[in-house]
Amino acid sequence: MSDKDLLPGFTHVDHVSITVPDLDGAVDFYTRVFGAEVAYRMGPFDAAEMPKMEDGRDWTEAHVDVKGAKLEIAMLKLASNLMIELFQYHKPTDAARTPPRNCDYGGHHLAFKVEDLDAAIAHLEKHGCRALAGPIEMPEGPTVGCRARYLVDPWGNYMELMEYQHQAFMDETGVKPYGTAKSA
Repeated sequence: MSDKDLLPGFTHVDHVSITVPDLDGAVDFYTRVFGAEVAYRMGPFDAAEMPKMEDGRDWTEAHVDVKGAKLEIAMLKLASNLMIELFQYHKPTDAARTPPRNCDYGGHHLAFKVEDLDAAIAHLEKHGCRALAGPIEMPEGPTVGCRARYLVDPWGNYMELMEYQHQAFMDETGVKPYGTAKSA
């Protein structure tokens, strides 16, 4: 692949975003349970109160692909290498109330590296998360050296905790995740 095929000017991942049904509760959860810092909060923004775009669409339809939305936003610094943006939509009222499953299009999870998987699981369960079966440990393959476990947060979003110092793929490919020796 030539450099001309790469995203021009790409430097790093700025943030990830999830939609929650209770912005105040989610901000409290991430600040209290993970130690996140609030960078800012904005809104509510209501498409009904904003000028229409030149093509007649409302602002939220044009910019976030949700017609007639009313929303609030909070941006949190979750870790030295990750910002998380939380959205709460007050409108439209017909939004799906169940997050996608991992197999659904748009399904997702946030994965966090921890030093002690069992202690981290116990901590998150104490704060309203539900742990799935585990831990997951592969006896062979690229993830040898990793213990992992999925959880569901208080709003139904998936997260994964990963515990490792070194994984087999790091020797095989030279790829070093953030926070490991010689990572970029």
